[in-house]
Amino acid sequence: MSELGVDNVAVLGAGKMGNTLIHALRRSGLAAGKIVATGRREAPLARLAENEGVATSRDNREAVAGADLVLLCVKPQVVAGVLDEIGAVMNDKQVLVSIAAGATTRLIESHLPGEVPVVRAMPNTPSLIGAGMTALCGGRWASDAQVETARRVFAGMGRTMVLDEDYFDAVTGLSASGPAFVYIIIEALAEGGVKAGLPRSVATELAAQACLGASRMVLDTEAHPALLKDDVTTPAGCTMDGILKLEEGGLRVTLIKAVIEATRRAGELVD
Repeated sequence: MSELGVDNVAVLGAGKMGNTLIHALRRSGLAAGKIVATGRREAPLARLAENEGVATSRDNREAVAGADLVLLCVKPQVVAGVLDEIGAVMNDKQVLVSIAAGATTRLIESHLPGEVPVVRAMPNTPSLIGAGMTALCGGRWASDAQVETARRVFAGMGRTMVLDEDYFDAVTGLSASGPAFVYIIIEALAEGGVKAGLPRSVATELAAQACLGASRMVLDTEAHPALLKDDVTTPAGCTMDGILKLEEGGLRVTLIKAVIEATRRAGELVD
């Protein structure tokens, strides 16, 4: 058995996040021969088999039948169909981990037989470079140990936290959608640098590193962002003039509204 506590893993939906999970599994020491990945198209599966050495299949039921950990990495719109497809071959000795946004553990359990343990996970796209954030929660029949096994899988892709499922729409609206909001901020900061006379490549690098550094300051110091902001805003300095323009433009309120709207939409993704 691997250090993750699992022997055989099926990754259903070998897209970007599915591939990232496979990389994380391999880095954790799980042998390529213990992983089978599924997808709808032959060409990406062939590349995955060549690059990672894992088995591939277009048959979800076949992949699931031999797995003790099933990673469900399909789009929210097809979750129900895939669950109905694999339900007949799953049992309560297996664990299903879903990353489908909006798909609750209760919904997933309703498509599976008996008391199959279900863990819900919500990673974000920076997981692709090992800088992600993943929230996890267990369903009715998932033990703490099974949730911990899932957490260790995602720990290979960045930071993790275990939360109550009631928070998951908000997690999706903030953590999963949040990188897109930050990219817009980086783009806007870079445009400001260009307007101020910087070459675009220089402005983009400065803006991106400023956001990266500011994020690290929050995480590493555990200080409130407002306190860290105050450290930058020296009396009569230029930063305060810039902050006044941000407040004038309603940036703070707009970002809050963006998270709330994304949270609302997250609750509608799966019927």
